Amino acid sequence: MRKTLSVLLLGLTALLPASAQEKRRVAVMDFGYGTVMTSVQAIFGTNQDIGKGISDMLVNQLVNDGTYRVIERAALDKILQEQNFSNSDRANPASAAKIGAILGVDTIIIGDITTFGRDDKNYGAGGGGYGLGKFGVGGLGVHKAKAVVEITARMVDVNTGEILASVTGHGESKRSGTDMLGGGGSGWNGGGGHLDMGSSNFGQTIIGEATKASITDVATGLDQKSANLPTITAPPPPPIDGLVADASSGDIIINVGSGAGVKVGDTLAITRVVRTVKDPATGKILRTIDNPVGTITITSVDASSAVGKFSGGDKPQVGDHVKRPQ
Repeated sequence: MRKTLSVLLLGLTALLPASAQEKRRVAVMDFGYGTVMTSVQAIFGTNQDIGKGISDMLVNQLVNDGTYRVIERAALDKILQEQNFSNSDRANPASAAKIGAILGVDTIIIGDITTFGRDDKNYGAGGGGYGLGKFGVGGLGVHKAKAVVEITARMVDVNTGEILASVTGHGESKRSGTDMLGGGGSGWNGGGGHLDMGSSNFGQTIIGEATKASITDVATGLDQKSANLPTITAPPPPPIDGLVADASSGDIIINVGSGAGVKVGDTLAITRVVRTVKDPATGKILRTIDNPVGTITITSVDASSAVGKFSGGDKPQVGDHVKRPQ
């Protein structure tokens, strides 16, 4: 009976939905759009970074779905700027994995926009060319316009660079008597001639509707893949071997920081060497005997030092050892 119950519990655990398990922490890179740049320029009259716009729209969709924990855009932009990450590296798994590791995510999403344009049936005169968002510019000959958008997204493990999943999203929208940005007026930009793909004006165009449909398709595919992704295996935290540098106030300063793997919230052990054992032949120290002093909980960190609050029965001294508890 006990064996049967154990098997039953294991089976129920395996059937738990992804939401009941640990959520993956992901970041979404700007999508590459080099293969459709000509179409983008023709539709908008100038080059627009639709890769960034689609990335932002996908982030919003994933946040709303709740399957993944998604890193905020500001944190990603900061790292990209610090690492001098070029647009040509957007869809490179190795580069993306490096950025993801710095961000502290376990998975990073990269992708490409493979189709972004039109499939129109034109009748009458003036039907050639792409509409630029105003009636009368390439619009007189357009009877039926269809916008098609396709994007491919890949999930990359930041520890191994392995592609864990790949999904493709397809979106279409069609309307009679219009062009890609039709509807009267050129209200597709967010000021300064920059495309705002999150605006209602863009969303109401047929290219905007097709874009939203393709992103929804991709997000649905990524949500479905989450249940089959390998279990997250966090690497063990790095060992810490530092010293107390200042103990003159309530805030203890140690001589190791983020460069050694120290993070805000870490609780480290403080010990004091009370005796050393040396090799009688060479004088080499064979081992040290130390006693616990207390712990320090880190409150702030820079590259080479950290500050924390002490807890313990003894008072820390300069030169005391600081280590990660075993």
